[in-house]
Amino acid sequence: MATKLPLESSSNANVAKPRAAAAAGKTIEEMYQKKSQLEHILLRPDTYIGSIEKHTQSLWVYENEEMVHRPVTYVPGLYKIFDEILVNAADNKQRDPSMDSVQVVIDVEENLISVCNTGDGVPVEIHQEEGIYVPEMIFGHLLTSSNYDDNVKKTTGGRNGYGAKLTNIFSTEFVIETADGKRLKKYKQVFENNMGKKSEPVITKCKKSENWTKVTFKPDLTKFNMTELESDVVALMSKRVFDIAGCLGKSVKVELNGKRIPVKSFTDYVDLYLNAANKSRTEPLPRMTEKVNDRWEICVSLSDGQFQQVSFVNSIATIKGGTHVDYVTSQITNYIVGIVNKKSKTANVKSHNVKNHLWVFVNALIDNPAFDSQTKETLTLRQSSFGSKCELSKDILKKVEKSGVVENLLSWADFKQSKDLKKSDGAKTGRVVVEKLEDANEAGGKNSKNCTLILTEGDSAKSLAMAGRSEVGQDYYGVFPLRGKLLNVREASTTQITNNKEIENLKKILGLKQHMKYENVNSLRYGHMMFTSVQDHDGSHIKGLLINFIHSFWPSLLKIPSFIVEFITPIVKAKHKKTKKVLSFFSMPEYEDWKESLRGNATGWTIKYYKGLGTSDNVEGKEYFRNLSLHKKDFVWEDEQDGEAIELAFSKKKIEARKNWLSNYVPGTHLDQREPKVTYSDFVNKELILFSMADLQRSIPSMVDGLKPGQRKILFCAFKKNLVKEIKVAQFVGYVSENSAYHHGEQSLSSTIIGMAQDYLGSNNINLLKPNGQFGTRASGGKDAASARYIFTELAPATRILFPKDDDVLLDYLNEDGQKIEPTWYMPIIPTVLVNGSEGIGTGWSTFIPNYNPREIVANIRRRLNGESMVPMDPWYRGFKGTIEKTASKEGGCTYTITGLYEEVDDTTISITELPIRRWTDDYKQFLLSLKTDNGAPFLQDVRSYSDASSVSFDLKLSEENMLEARQEGFLKKFKLTTTISTSNMHLFDKKGVIKKYASPEQILEEFFDLRHEYYEKRKDTMLKNLELELLKLENKVKFILGVVSGEIIVNNRKKADLVEDLRQRGFTPFPKKLMPVEDAVAGAVDAAEESEESSVDPADSADTYIPGSEYDYLLAMAIGSLTIEKVQELLSDRDKMIETVEDLKKHTPESLWLRDLDSLDKELDKLDKADAKAEIERKVALEKIRASSGAPVKAKKQAPKVVKPKGRQGGAKKKAPAAKEVQEDEMLDLAQRLAQYNFGSAAADSSKATETSKAIDVDDDDDDVVVEVAAPAKKGGRKPAASKAAKPPAAPRKRGKQAVASTEVAAIGVSPEKKVRKMRSSPFNKKSSSVMSRLANKEEESSENVAGNSSSEKSEDVAAKSRPQRANRRKMTYVLSDSESESANDSEFDDIEDDEDDE
Repeated sequence: MATKLPLESSSNANVAKPRAAAAAGKTIEEMYQKKSQLEHILLRPDTYIGSIEKHTQSLWVYENEEMVHRPVTYVPGLYKIFDEILVNAADNKQRDPSMDSVQVVIDVEENLISVCNTGDGVPVEIHQEEGIYVPEMIFGHLLTSSNYDDNVKKTTGGRNGYGAKLTNIFSTEFVIETADGKRLKKYKQVFENNMGKKSEPVITKCKKSENWTKVTFKPDLTKFNMTELESDVVALMSKRVFDIAGCLGKSVKVELNGKRIPVKSFTDYVDLYLNAANKSRTEPLPRMTEKVNDRWEICVSLSDGQFQQVSFVNSIATIKGGTHVDYVTSQITNYIVGIVNKKSKTANVKSHNVKNHLWVFVNALIDNPAFDSQTKETLTLRQSSFGSKCELSKDILKKVEKSGVVENLLSWADFKQSKDLKKSDGAKTGRVVVEKLEDANEAGGKNSKNCTLILTEGDSAKSLAMAGRSEVGQDYYGVFPLRGKLLNVREASTTQITNNKEIENLKKILGLKQHMKYENVNSLRYGHMMFTSVQDHDGSHIKGLLINFIHSFWPSLLKIPSFIVEFITPIVKAKHKKTKKVLSFFSMPEYEDWKESLRGNATGWTIKYYKGLGTSDNVEGKEYFRNLSLHKKDFVWEDEQDGEAIELAFSKKKIEARKNWLSNYVPGTHLDQREPKVTYSDFVNKELILFSMADLQRSIPSMVDGLKPGQRKILFCAFKKNLVKEIKVAQFVGYVSENSAYHHGEQSLSSTIIGMAQDYLGSNNINLLKPNGQFGTRASGGKDAASARYIFTELAPATRILFPKDDDVLLDYLNEDGQKIEPTWYMPIIPTVLVNGSEGIGTGWSTFIPNYNPREIVANIRRRLNGESMVPMDPWYRGFKGTIEKTASKEGGCTYTITGLYEEVDDTTISITELPIRRWTDDYKQFLLSLKTDNGAPFLQDVRSYSDASSVSFDLKLSEENMLEARQEGFLKKFKLTTTISTSNMHLFDKKGVIKKYASPEQILEEFFDLRHEYYEKRKDTMLKNLELELLKLENKVKFILGVVSGEIIVNNRKKADLVEDLRQRGFTPFPKKLMPVEDAVAGAVDAAEESEESSVDPADSADTYIPGSEYDYLLAMAIGSLTIEKVQELLSDRDKMIETVEDLKKHTPESLWLRDLDSLDKELDKLDKADAKAEIERKVALEKIRASSGAPVKAKKQAPKVVKPKGRQGGAKKKAPAAKEVQEDEMLDLAQRLAQYNFGSAAADSSKATETSKAIDVDDDDDDVVVEVAAPAKKGGRKPAASKAAKPPAAPRKRGKQAVASTEVAAIGVSPEKKVRKMRSSPFNKKSSSVMSRLANKEEESSENVAGNSSSEKSEDVAAKSRPQRANRRKMTYVLSDSESESANDSEFDDIEDDEDDE
C-alpha cells in the first residue's frame, strides 16, 4: 500500500508534476481520494478564506495617523482570518451590550496577532452531547456555531460554523483564553500545527467580575507564500480596527497596540475618509448624516463621477456593497432624479447617473445576513428580510439636494449633451448630400453669405419655390422641404435631438456648429434662411419652431440682420370678371377692410382663398418671386424682450407666464403684413398667439354646449343636412369638410364623429349621433371601431331635444372663406358638457370633466326654476354597476374613488363583474394574465372570461395560498379594481370665449342657467316677432288677392315700378329683400338654400340693408293660380290659427318653455332607460346559458331591476307654470297695435279694416278653382317641442292630373267632397309660405296633444290611414314631405325671386 503523502497547500498541489511521475501508472486509490474536512480546507483554501495569492488593489488603509487610498498588495486569505477573529469580538457587543472594550495587538516582529474583548465570555462548561469543553468545541472543531437556528433573528456576523476555526487552521499557534464570571472559571487552550495538535485545557478560578475573551494566533505565513507580516497587510488590518471602532461607537473603547483609536462614533469614522479626500480639493466635501434608527446609520457625500461606498453589515466590511447599500442609495437617487429632471427637461438623468455622483456610508445591523461567499464582501439578502426599515427622512434628502449634487448632474448632463450634439455638426463645404435638397450653386463657397435657403412646408410648397427660383436663378437660392413641424428643441432630450433627422439635415445644410457664437454668417453655407409656410395658424407655429430652434442653440444668429426672412403669400385673391384686375391680400383684416369698402359695388368680383402654398400654381409662383420685395419680410432683433418672447412661447418653465399671455389675448389681434420688417416679439405676441389660442380652442370645450370646434362643425352639418336618415361616416366626413370649412385631416374628423356616436360604458351618457355599425366597445375603449367606410350614422333622437331648432336663429354663426359655418356655440337645454364630460390638453391648460347624470342635472334646473337651491351632484356613468364615492374635498375640487365589483364564489374562486370606469376589458385581461408570484409563477391558476362588448365577467381560479395573500393585501388593491378621478381641473371657455376654471359642476350649471334663461326670453320674443310678421304678410296677401279678383288692382301690362308705387299708395306693407351679404356678393356665389327667409325681415329696419324695388316681391311673385277665392279662404283660416298660436305663445313664460323642453328630454331618457334595462336582461340570460354550457357555476336568477329615477328628481317635480306677472313695462300690446308698428308711412291702411273686409266676402262652394292642400310633414326621430319653429312645407308638385280629396279634409274648409276640381301648380311664393297658418295651426294642435302625451305626427299618420280610399275614388291629393327631402324647383316666371327662404 502506498504511503500517505503529507498535506500540501493549494499552490503546491496545482504545480505540474514531472513528466516521469505523471506518466507512471497510478492505482485506483491514488487516483480517487477522500479527504477530511481539515485536509480539504488546507488543500483548497480559496473555497473558504479566499485567494492565498498576493493581489494588488486600490483600497483605503490606515497609516501615518490617517486614512489613505492607494494601491495595496495583500493576500485576501490572510486578511480574512484576521477579520474573522475581529468580527467575533464585535459580535459579542450584540450578545452582551455591557461590552466596553476591544484590544487588538499586531506584533510584526513576533508574527503575532491578538484580539481581546470584554463582555460575556465563552461558557466554560462541558458540552453534554459532545463531551468536550464549549471553548474547545467552537474554536477547535469545524462546523460548530451558535448561529444555526434560523428561527432566531440574530444581528451577528457569524453564520456557517467556520469563522475562527479557519484562523486556527491557518495558524502555527492558536491560543484561546476566556474568563467566565458566571461560572467563576478561566479557560486557556493552545492549538498548534494548523489545528492538528492541541493541548489540554487549563482551567483556573476567576472573579465574578471577570468576563472577557482573548484569541492570540500566529499566522502560518508559509501557507500564504509570505515570510513576514508585510506593511501593506498591517496597514489594511489597522484600517479594519478603525472600522470596528466606527461601527461599535462611543460605548466601546477600541485600542490598537495599546493606543486608543480616536473614533467615538460613525460620524467620526466617516470624517477620516472625507478629511483625506479634502486634501486634494479646494472646497471641502459636504457631509449629510442621519441615524435613522438603532440599526441604521447613514452618511452621504459627493463623488467625482464614480460611485463610492463604505458599508458594514453587523461590523463586517462589505467592500463591494450589496442589497443594503442599494436600498439606501435608491432612495437618494430616485429623489434626486426627480429634482434634476424637473429643473432641466432635457437632462434625462437616470438613477445610475445620480449614483455615480454619490459617496455613501452605511452601518447596518441586519437579521441573519446572507453573503455571496465565505469572504462576505457582498450582502445578498433580500430587503424584505432585513428585519428593519431604513426610510430616509425628507430632511436628509433635501440636504443632499442642496449639497451640490444637482448642480454637478446638470453640468454633467450639459457636457454630455454638448458632446452628443457635436456629432451632427455641419461644416462650410462646397457640397452636402441631403435628400430632397436643391442646393444653391454658391452655397459653401466664397459667396455663401449672399445665399438664401428657402425652407418650405412639404413637397407641394417646394414645387412652388422651385418654380419661383427659376425667376431669380439657382446660384444664390437653395430649396429644402421640411417634413411637418420641427421638434421643440428647448424641452427635448439629447436623444430626441440627435435622432431627429430634420435637425441633422438643417445643421448640415447651413453648416451650423453646436454652441458656436456667430458674429457674422461668413462661416455658414447660407447667409439667410427664408420661411415659406402657409399663412394660417399651423404655418405660424412652424415658423415659431424654426425660430425657437435657432434661438435655443445659436441666439447670436438672430441678432444678425436679415438672417431669418419670411416669404409671405396671399391668403385671399380678388379678381374682377370684366377688368381682370387681381388684388392680393396677405391678412384677413386687410381683406375685411377692402370688402367693407365695396358696399353697393360688390358685383363682378370673384374670391379665391389660398389655404396652402400648393393652391398657387407655377405661374403665380414665378410672379411672387418676380416681385420678391413685396413678398419678403425681414425678422429683426430689437432687444432682449425678443428672446424673452420666444422663451415665453416655447419653454415649459414659463407655463404660468404663458397662461397670463393667453388670458390677456384680445380678439382681433393680428400682425400687420404690410410692414417690411417684423420683430420677434411682435411675431410671438401678434401672430403666434393666434396659433396658441386656436390650439387651446381645439382642446378645451365650451361651457355652453360642451363641444370643441370639430364636434360643433359635425353637429352643424348634421343639422344642416337634417341627418335623420343614416349616412356612411366616410361620406359624412366629406360633407362636413365641404360645408364647415374644416382644415384638418379626414382621419381626425372621422375619429371625432365616431367618438360622438359611441355609447359604451365610459364614453357618452347621451350620444349625439347614432352608432349604426361597429363604433367600438368597452373591450378596447373604442379602439376596435370599424373603418369609416364601413359604418353609418345619423342624428340620435335626443339630439334635437337637447338642441331645439327654435334656438338656431338666435345663434351667432361664424363666417369663413365667404361660407356660413357653425355658430360660436350652440345653446342646449341642459349643459351637455356635464352630461358627456370632456378632457383635453392645450397650450397652457388642460381639462378633465367627468360625466354626470342628466336626470340629476334636469332636477337641479327644475329646482332653480322653482327658486330652490341646487343639490350637489356626483359623477355618473350610464350603465356602470360599481360605486363612485367622494373620498376627498378641497377648495379646488373633489376626488372620487371609482370601484368595480367582485365576489368570492368559494375558497379558491373570485368573480369580477365590473371594472372601474375606462379600465378596458382586453387590457384588464392581459393584466390578470401577467400577475406573478414572488418566484415568477403565475398568480392565477385559471382566468375564464365571459365578458362581451358591453359587460364584464371574469372567473379567477387561485390556490388557497394565493387566495389568502390576495385577501390580506385586499382584493381591490391586488386586482386593481379602483381608480380615482378629480374635479380639480375643470377648465372651460365661458360664454365670452375666455378660459375659466370651475370648482364644481354646480358652478357650471349655475352659470349655464342664467345664460339659458336669457335665451328662452330671446326665443319667445323672436318667435312672436316672426309670427306677427307672418300674420301681417298674410293680411297683405289677402288684401292683394281680393284687390286683383275685384279688379281694383291691375297687374297685367304694367311696369313694375308703377305697380310698386300703386301698392304703396294703397297701404300695403313693404317687405323688402335684404341685400346679399358683401361676402356673398363679392364671391359671386348665391346659395339659395342658405338665403334667409323674407318672413324674418323686419320692415322697420334700415332701408340701406335692402334691395331697392323688392318691397312687394312677396305679392308680385304669387302664381296666377293662387289669385282665387279659395286661396283667400285658406289664408283666412291660416290667419285665425296663427292668431291663436300667437296668443298661446304670449301666455307662455321662459320658464314654462324651458319646463316643456325638459319634459321632452325626460321622455327620451325614459326610452333610453327602458332600452338599457331590456338589453341587460337579455345579456344576463345569454350569460347564464353560456355559463351553463361551459360548466361554470350559474348564479341564482335575480329579478330584473326596475328603472328608477334618482331621488333628486323629486325635488324637481313638475309644477304648473306660474302665471305671467302683470308688470306695466312687460305688458303685451294688443295684436292690432303691434301689427300697426310694422307699417311704413306709405302703408296707411288700417289692417283691422282689411280683416273686416275679408270676413265679409261670400265664398261660392261651386267654384271650380283649385284646392291643393299640403299636409304637415311626417315626423321622424321623436316629436319636437310644442313651440318649435314651423317645419318647411313641401314645394308644389310637378305632376298634373285629376285628383280627389278625402272627405274628412275637404269638410274642414267647406268644399263639397263630390265636386271635381282641376289641379294646378302652386305659386312659387307659396313654395314655403302657402300653408304658414296651417303649419302654425298644426303646431298649436301638436302643443295641446303633447300635453296629453300624444305626438302630432302619430295623429297625422292615423288620419291618413283611415281616410285612404281606393286609387280610382280619390278626390284630393295630400302631399307629405319630410324635413330631410329636398325641395323641388318650380318653373314659375318669377323663379328669379325667391320668397320666404329658410336659413336651414
